[in-house]
Amino acid sequence: MLIIPAIDLRDGKCVRLYQGRREEETVFSGSPRDTAKRFADEGAERLHVIDLDAAFGEKRNNLEGLEAIAGVVQLPIQFGGGLRNEASLRRVLDSGASFLILGTAAHREPEFARSAFRQYPGKIILGVDARGGKVAVSGWEEETETPPETLALRFAAEKPVAVIFTDIERDGAMTGPNVEATRNLARSVETPVIASGGVASLKDIKALLPLEADGVMGVVLGRALYEGKIMLPKAIEYAGQTHHPVP
Repeated sequence: MLIIPAIDLRDGKCVRLYQGRREEETVFSGSPRDTAKRFADEGAERLHVIDLDAAFGEKRNNLEGLEAIAGVVQLPIQFGGGLRNEASLRRVLDSGASFLILGTAAHREPEFARSAFRQYPGKIILGVDARGGKVAVSGWEEETETPPETLALRFAAEKPVAVIFTDIERDGAMTGPNVEATRNLARSVETPVIASGGVASLKDIKALLPLEADGVMGVVLGRALYEGKIMLPKAIEYAGQTHHPVP
């Protein structure tokens, strides 16, 4: 299983939010570049980078942070946050991202999202973020009535690189992943799934490993890495990611 360190950018800094709430922010580093280099040096094979400012619809963005990260590591970067038009997709790819994560745009503007899948084949990851079993968008501040499986199936024919499933209520909470919901989503689609939210220990990774049989190919780690609850090299060794080919 692929272990993917998360770098959430806000105002140029590496931060973590509690359940996606912008008022509950912890700053862990002022240098996205140094953070990315540390993760690369510790064995990461991919990075998960989110522009929180853009996700919240704020005018500033963190493309300079993305460029700094891409300039110091030779790793695939999956990047999300505020990707809601063609210009933003192009800017992010030009700034060094390997994969684009579409979440809000996929829900609100499905035709734009389908166009993006066709224009950038093999580059689009579908972001499915849920609270209480329903998809949430716009930096997780707007809830919908759409179940995660419905959104994932809506774009199955477009063949996303992966579906990132985040349980918002567990994100940054260190309470363990939502194994059941992740399994249910993975079983509903043929697309590989990346789990996100709540992982706080190697025991939590162990709980996710059986889901590889259902199509879960990776897990995003955030706060647990920053607070030293999980050591990245140990997590990579534990997950045995080098024995499993990933897209």
